Amino acid sequence: MSIAKTYLPQETEKKWYSYWLKHEFFKSVPDEREPYTIVIPPPNVTGVLHMGHMLNNTIQDVLVRRARMKGKNACWVPGTDHASIATEAKVVAMLKERGISKKDLTRPEFLAYAWEWKEKYGGIILEQLKKLGASCDWDRTRFTMDESLSEAVIDTFIHLYKKGLIYRGIRMVNWDPQGKTAVSDEEVIRKEVNQKLYYIRYEVVVDELSAMSEARATHHSPLSTHYVTIATTRPETIMADAAICINPNDERYLHLHGKKVFIPLINREIPVILDEYVTMDFGTGCLKVTPAHDLNDYELGQKHHLPVIDILNDDGTLNKEAQILVGEDRFAARKKIAVLLEEAGALVKVEDYKSQIGFSERTDAVIEPKLSMQWFCKMGEMAKPALDYVLNGEIKLIPDKFINTYRHWMENVRDWNISRQLWWGQQIPAWYLPDGQFVIAKSREEAFEEAKALKSQISNLKPEDLTQDPDVVDTWFSSWLWPISVFDGFKDPNNADINYYYPTNDLVTAPEILFFWVARMIMAGHEFRGEVPFRNVYLTGIVRDKLGRKMSKSLGNSPDPLDLIEKYSADGVRVGMLFCSPAGNDLMFDESYCEQGRNFANKIWNAFKLIKGWEIDDNLANSNTIAIEWFGSRFNEALGDIEADFAQYRLSEALMATYKLVWDDFCAWYLEMIKPAYQQPVDRATYTATVQFFENILKILHPFMPFLTEELWHDELFGERAEKDCCIVAQLPNIGEINSRILNDLEIIKAVITQVRNIRNTKQISPKEALELSVKINSGLQYQQYEPIIVKLGNISRFTPVADKVNGAINFIALTDEFYIPLSENVDPVAERARLEKEKEYLSGFLKSVNAKLNNERFMANAKPEIIEIELKKKTDAEAKLTILEENLTALAD
Repeated sequence: MSIAKTYLPQETEKKWYSYWLKHEFFKSVPDEREPYTIVIPPPNVTGVLHMGHMLNNTIQDVLVRRARMKGKNACWVPGTDHASIATEAKVVAMLKERGISKKDLTRPEFLAYAWEWKEKYGGIILEQLKKLGASCDWDRTRFTMDESLSEAVIDTFIHLYKKGLIYRGIRMVNWDPQGKTAVSDEEVIRKEVNQKLYYIRYEVVVDELSAMSEARATHHSPLSTHYVTIATTRPETIMADAAICINPNDERYLHLHGKKVFIPLINREIPVILDEYVTMDFGTGCLKVTPAHDLNDYELGQKHHLPVIDILNDDGTLNKEAQILVGEDRFAARKKIAVLLEEAGALVKVEDYKSQIGFSERTDAVIEPKLSMQWFCKMGEMAKPALDYVLNGEIKLIPDKFINTYRHWMENVRDWNISRQLWWGQQIPAWYLPDGQFVIAKSREEAFEEAKALKSQISNLKPEDLTQDPDVVDTWFSSWLWPISVFDGFKDPNNADINYYYPTNDLVTAPEILFFWVARMIMAGHEFRGEVPFRNVYLTGIVRDKLGRKMSKSLGNSPDPLDLIEKYSADGVRVGMLFCSPAGNDLMFDESYCEQGRNFANKIWNAFKLIKGWEIDDNLANSNTIAIEWFGSRFNEALGDIEADFAQYRLSEALMATYKLVWDDFCAWYLEMIKPAYQQPVDRATYTATVQFFENILKILHPFMPFLTEELWHDELFGERAEKDCCIVAQLPNIGEINSRILNDLEIIKAVITQVRNIRNTKQISPKEALELSVKINSGLQYQQYEPIIVKLGNISRFTPVADKVNGAINFIALTDEFYIPLSENVDPVAERARLEKEKEYLSGFLKSVNAKLNNERFMANAKPEIIEIELKKKTDAEAKLTILEENLTALAD
């Protein structure tokens, strides 16, 4: 298959992705090979591709393609999450456009519309992932509301309830007043907002006896009033206050111990309580305690046995418990109550104030801490084995800096609110009798049998008397089963797929869901399979712009990934993303990285065109044995580094090592060493070796740049390929022999050539003008065998060893050897001294840094012997060069 003369990424990407699909290269079925399995973190069915997805899925695809090329049975399972809150919001919006209100629909009618929406829009993000080159087994695509996955959720709920791990109760939750549902902590986005801080006076209740006593002491009227001032950003909640809290050690308020105060406007008495929870130097040092509307206040209220007064409806309006402003929205009430307080003389002052506020990720409504009857799953019992798996290394977190975060979460785990007040999702299998009792069962029929066994006062109970709980389970309650349920491990616990692919190998995800998803999957794996769900968790960073801001639509700083692919090619974008993405660290994305990726693709293409354009003369002897041996060793050395990087999940470093090997070693040096003169042929041995090198380069590049490498792989340069002889399944090369001597020698030769080129630049000597080069050898290096390379790449007319210094010539040092280039004009001694002084200054600074390291006791105690040996060699070389420089400076002075 011959390829086009110029690289056309869009055509190439479409062609090869279709080819891979047609020939089922992504498809996996259990066989005798070692499995390599990744399950995709299922993106929301409402989602479209963003930069975080790009990073996450590029990393997964690199790992999967590499495993495939290592001969493993690679299986990457794709799918989407039904995203209860987000999808329901999309469906409600769609209905609104059609003039339909959700409240006018029955549940089945609404769900029919939801499935209609899902079928139309739900697959968009998976189609977009194909543009990136994602090599998922698309035949295995799952959806968290597929019948078997939904059944697994219900079975899991029943199992955990019967085990005593699920219960129903009133607890404080994150409440979304717009979505009218509880949401998880992960779905709450914290934002800094400008607010007002209201200073409000509460009148102290003074009994008659103490009032008279104080009046005699202060000569005041017994009718005088006393106040305490509190500061709050939420004056609309004062009607729900249950106490005023002060620090018992705060001497300013000793007179308030045991007292009560009146809530302004409604004049209800509440106690003053003492607790060291209050910070004395924050605000006024007095805290209003509103247990129904603040999590910390709720816990304080529980501790001090305070009443809980909920003044808000589910939609964020004030209810009748508020006594005033009933029916007003909470934010409208805030403005109105400020006016009422001022009119009553209870508002001391108002200040501007900045603070963090929680917003619903799905509706952008301000989250309301709210007491609500919900279903909860006990976490304590399941958390311990999930923590042990990570601490004992059965599951590795990459990077391991997240272990402490994980430990902290798991040791302080709270029960999981698993119910959501929505219709889209798996409906909770709880069935209520008319008297309020409930049973847990999979169907109405099973529930009826369970209900008959209850001690109920209801006679002649019928199945239709039972009412199913309207709530659905939290979306995370389906996705925590993902590594098991995608292989039907609940429906058929001993099927061939689950036994072969589970546990999976690697999970690639974001640190912010380490607890919400990763930890819970580990819990589920232990609970339902008795083993871990995966071996390694690669935690990506957050994609930020070059200013360090998290990329988001609201900031307008996030490019459209598909636009980037169109502009820079999928390979260019993949490389660009990985250039700046060390595991676990945020990456500062700049579009220039994608441009660099595209330039890299062009470099590879141009190298291919160069080699393809050579003519071969079988009568020519091989004159490039040194160059071939050097690059063979250099390739194997780089391959070892790349393998080590992958073993440590240093994908960014592995790419950079590959990039340097291709751009610097192969293109800039090797091809220049062996390139024939203009319109001259190349010998057969050099051509064969070079084509083989290039083919191996395509192999190690393929996981990073699948489209370009597949395109080049099929060119006639490499001979005829069978239909399925594709780069995607080519065997990765093994590490061969490494000639350390030739690698070290060539570093010196490259340094010599670089110095010659630098001198040409500084002296403005044309590259076409041949120069003479002499060397005074102090190191013992045998330059004769490398002379053809020096002569060719340095454009040297004569290369001569000398016994003494060459006066009147420009000189430089490589290793400890002294090189001289005599020029037709006399060397300017002032300019030459300045050059030598500058080199001396650099070497002196370099030597100082090396000595600092060698004099560091901690470094010497912890560094590997080979590292110390390298530093000692650096010191010796630098000292030798400085000696020669001093001699040259002395000679100039003479």
